[in-house]
Amino acid sequence: CTHYLFIVVVAVNSTLLTINAGDYIFYTDWAWTSFVVFSISQTLMLVVGAAYYLTFTGVPGTATYYALIMTVYTWVAKGAWFSLGYPYDFIVTPVWLPSSMLMDLAYWATKKNKHSLILFGGVMAGLSLPLFNMVNLITVADPLETAFKYPRPTLPPYMTPIEPAVGKFYNSPVALGAGAGAVLSVTMCALGCKLNTW
Repeated sequence: CTHYLFIVVVAVNSTLLTINAGDYIFYTDWAWTSFVVFSISQTLMLVVGAAYYLTFTGVPGTATYYALIMTVYTWVAKGAWFSLGYPYDFIVTPVWLPSSMLMDLAYWATKKNKHSLILFGGVMAGLSLPLFNMVNLITVADPLETAFKYPRPTLPPYMTPIEPAVGKFYNSPVALGAGAGAVLSVTMCALGCKLNTW
């Protein structure tokens, strides 16, 4: 019971993190910076829960099932934005499923080798999530056009919009998010596996 409760708690926290990290489409002025931070945070949250669930059950496919739980929870939570009048294609939910499928594939292809899951699965999830999310963003409504049609929320001082620095600091948010995510997700994947031995 405790194991399954943990899975639900992590999935719920994934939803909260999705909302609290800030929608990288909505905070238009911070779009690329938010995308990088958001990608890393989402990768780590996905990997630790998926690795835990996968090694707990030992059945390839459960990482994808975990990502599905996260997706459903998040769509329900973001339905609140929809009720405020925002178009649904403006309320972007991260694409977790393909990255979790890669973790399942790594676990299955190496005959349930936990260390291969940590190394290969973690790296593949970290590298792929920013890429899939950028593709996801390309398919939705133009953020600049949509943002100015709706009132912006009152932002705290540290979120006050500044001149976008795209190109001054880094040119590719996908590459930066993928690089950092690939390194950090290996550690979080190992933590997810370790949680089963406590």
